[in-house]
Amino acid sequence: MSEDEIRRRAFAMPFTSPAFPVGPYRFFNREFLIITYRTTREALEKVVPAPLEIGDDPIVKYEFIKMPDSTGFGDYTESGQVIPVTYQGAHGGYVHAMYLDDGPPILGGRELWGFPKKLANPKLRVDKETLVGTLNFGSVNVVTATMGYKHKAIAEADVVPSLQAPNFLLKIIPHVDGTARICELVRYYMTDLKFKEAWSGPAALQFFHHALAPVADLPVVEVLGGTHIIADLTLGLGEVIHDYLA
Repeated sequence: MSEDEIRRRAFAMPFTSPAFPVGPYRFFNREFLIITYRTTREALEKVVPAPLEIGDDPIVKYEFIKMPDSTGFGDYTESGQVIPVTYQGAHGGYVHAMYLDDGPPILGGRELWGFPKKLANPKLRVDKETLVGTLNFGSVNVVTATMGYKHKAIAEADVVPSLQAPNFLLKIIPHVDGTARICELVRYYMTDLKFKEAWSGPAALQFFHHALAPVADLPVVEVLGGTHIIADLTLGLGEVIHDYLA
């Protein structure tokens, strides 16, 4: 195998059988449970990287996302925390932590975009009249979220702008000596949105402390509401907007 062939075919590891395919990555019937809550400003200041800026109100969105049909990645569920931020005056979300149950989207998410993904066991299900999200890290329950199932419909115009807003990631790839070879702030968008339905309802959120899944480090001070969304979308590839090693 020549050096030219290696350069031409190199995309992901392993070289002869990549863990994930080339995109685009389209998601059908992507289902979100988003619990918006207020935390402490001190907690956010410890985790939000400059040059991103925190708003006046210390808000976090805790998300469960069920993806039953996604090109290349299959059927999986993820869960994590997204922090509303601004970058050069534009509002968006900083993806702080993600936990999911499928290898290819963990590997692709980390290697391509820089998603902060770890292997865990999130679930999103309907339990009679309640939408329930749970996150287990190993055998330990870390998060339990509940929302009244389809209490009040939300209009498309009130949902789509938040899905179209930019999202930000802190991508870190180490060198072979253990130092950072890549340390970048990445921006990406979700595109080609096809809205299907959205609902609001009473919501509750409970965290449990875990050394390796520290979601409780952004404590729940007040739950502000719950949103349930179903949509098709494409996960766009990212762009580097800040290089910390330059």
